[in-house]
Amino acid sequence: MDLASRILFRDGRVIVFDKPAGLACHPGPQTPESVEAYLPGLTFGFKELPRLAHRLDRDTAGCLVLPRSLRTARQVARLFSAHQVQKTYWAVVRGVPSAADGVIDAPLLKISSAAAGWRMIVDPSGQTAQTRWRCLGVGEGRAWLEFEPLTGRTHQIRVHAAHLGLPLVGDPVYGPPPAVGERLQLLARAIALPLGEKPIAVTAPVPLHMAEGLARCGFSEIL
Repeated sequence: MDLASRILFRDGRVIVFDKPAGLACHPGPQTPESVEAYLPGLTFGFKELPRLAHRLDRDTAGCLVLPRSLRTARQVARLFSAHQVQKTYWAVVRGVPSAADGVIDAPLLKISSAAAGWRMIVDPSGQTAQTRWRCLGVGEGRAWLEFEPLTGRTHQIRVHAAHLGLPLVGDPVYGPPPAVGERLQLLARAIALPLGEKPIAVTAPVPLHMAEGLARCGFSEIL
C-alpha cells in the first residue's frame, strides 16, 4: 500500500495522512497489516521513523497524525493530553435527530467477556466522555452528523451516537447488523494542532464508501 500518496500535510514536524478504512494502526492477531508496517517508507530522509500520535479504529478513515521525531511526539502528546487538539468527524447514522445540535455527556466503561469479547458501554462508573454534535443533513431516514469529541475515549463517537439513539451505519458492535457489503460510515474529517506559531489544520476527503450515504443526506461537494 502506498501511504505516501495519501499524505495530506507534511513539514519538518509532522505528517498527516488519510488513513484508509480497513487498515489498523497497530498489528495484531486479526490485523497483520497495519500503519506501523509502512512507517519506514515515510521517513523522507529523516533518521527517525515517524510515530503514531493517536489512533483511529481500523474501519475509520481520515486524518492521522505522525510526528517525525521524539521531540515533536512529546509536544503533540501534551496537546492531546490537554485536549488542545481539535478533531472533527463526519458520520452517517440511522435515524434523524430531534434537535439540530447538542452535547452528549455520558461516561464510558470498558467491559469484556470470553463469549462476546470487549466493548464500551455508557456507565456512571466509567471515564468522563463528552461529544459535541450537529446535524448537517438528512435523507431517507438517515442523517449526516458532525462530531467533535471533547474527550478521547475508545469508540467514543460510536457509543455516544448509539446512546443518542442514532447508531452509525455499518457499525457491527453498537448498531444493528450491517447489510451485506455495508461498511462503517465514519470519517476523521479534520484535525487542527496548535503546534508552533501557525496551527496545523488538515481536512481529509470523503472516501468512496461514504460518498453515496452522505450524498443522500445533502452533501454536494464534487467527489
